[in-house]
Amino acid sequence: MIRRSRRTSAASRKVLVVDIGGTNLKIALAGSRRVVKVPSGKDLTPQAMVSRVKSATLGWHYDVVSIGYPGPVKDGKPVKEPVNIGPGWTRFDFTKAFGKPVRIVNDAAMQAIGSYRGKRMLFLGLGTGLGTTIIDYGHLEPLELGHLPYLNGQSFEDHVGTRGMKRLGRKRWEAHVHAVVEILRNAMLCDYVVLGGGNVKQLTSMPAHCRCGNNALAFRGGGLLWTNTTDAGTTPKAKRR
Repeated sequence: MIRRSRRTSAASRKVLVVDIGGTNLKIALAGSRRVVKVPSGKDLTPQAMVSRVKSATLGWHYDVVSIGYPGPVKDGKPVKEPVNIGPGWTRFDFTKAFGKPVRIVNDAAMQAIGSYRGKRMLFLGLGTGLGTTIIDYGHLEPLELGHLPYLNGQSFEDHVGTRGMKRLGRKRWEAHVHAVVEILRNAMLCDYVVLGGGNVKQLTSMPAHCRCGNNALAFRGGGLLWTNTTDAGTTPKAKRR
């Protein structure tokens, strides 16, 4: 459950946040405006990621690490290999490699945590695919809705991801974004929707009951993985059903 911790020790930790994308790694200290970008790509293994992050952050001081991972995460561990980068993520020891405590969430979930303003929120990340997360009164619920069938045997992300924009053109792509937001908001019984991800800037109008997110909020979310927990030793966990 996501709550403000009363422990000053958690709040005083310096958190290194790594947002893993198919094109770049984006790296920042939580609370800082300085963001460093390092190329990722198809050859990016977890060991290569750690090496590139360490090289890019020489001289930085941090106590713990938060990672936004581009794939499903369960119990703080990647459970499926990513599509747009190299292999080897599901069995990698991130804590040993960094020499620091590490917490991992899905990249959409990390931006969702940074975007959350109460009640039941649906976060949709418009990027290469479609990232989906719900936060229900403080309970984080990562989802994998992007691959569900939508139209003509194709999925939601086939229409509102980057491939859909290239195939359909921006205007038709935006029409599908509006339709998909309405379908998923109604299905998930959410109070509001936050649209994030790199392609949100392509929208000329915001769907109803939505507000625009910001990729920078992923770094806020990465910091909150350590400071907005019920105690200093627990991670926001999926709501138990």
